[in-house]
Amino acid sequence: MNNRTIFISVAAFIGIIFIAAVAMYKSQLPSTIASDLLPALDRIGAAEKGGKLAKVTIVEFFDPACGTCSQFYPLLNNLVKKYQGKVKVVMRYAPLHQGSEDVVKMLEAAHIQGQFWPAVELLFANQARWVEHHVSNPQSALAGIKTLELDHEQLDSDWQSSKVAKIIAQDRQDGQTLKVRATPQFFVNGKPLLIFGYDQLVNLVEEAVAEAY
Repeated sequence: MNNRTIFISVAAFIGIIFIAAVAMYKSQLPSTIASDLLPALDRIGAAEKGGKLAKVTIVEFFDPACGTCSQFYPLLNNLVKKYQGKVKVVMRYAPLHQGSEDVVKMLEAAHIQGQFWPAVELLFANQARWVEHHVSNPQSALAGIKTLELDHEQLDSDWQSSKVAKIIAQDRQDGQTLKVRATPQFFVNGKPLLIFGYDQLVNLVEEAVAEAY
């Protein structure tokens, strides 16, 4: 068998594996969320941005240690700006990386002081400083968050509190209910993003805006 034939065979095999993987991913998520599971998309007090009366809601389950989450963050901001007043983004925690449990607690503690968005932007921008080989270093993340203007003693107290632990536990449980197994996972007005990609997310949002407005 010559090199060309081997290359074609390998390429075909990889193509089959990719198609099978996409099919498996799609089979794990329904095209719409069952009505009895919709409450799992919502948590009172979750960080959000965009139009308060927006008819289109993007719910993102994210991990601050996730590189893809940091790459999608500015793209989500663009969608909120493009559809000003019509679209909002709600952030839910899915700490799937080792060490991220404490980091999302720190983010929630910053949220209590009204500093969620500056904190998450800082963590995404400086991921290389506190994430190594997909493992989070909570103390390094905390040092970064403490460069923001907030009450450090209150931050330390809050992120280690049972109140914050319950919030993270609820997001974890809701993520499991919705079969969130990787981050980021997006839902637009109750519809999950079946095939991952920015263009696919844009299309899903455009469809939702067209239906709502």
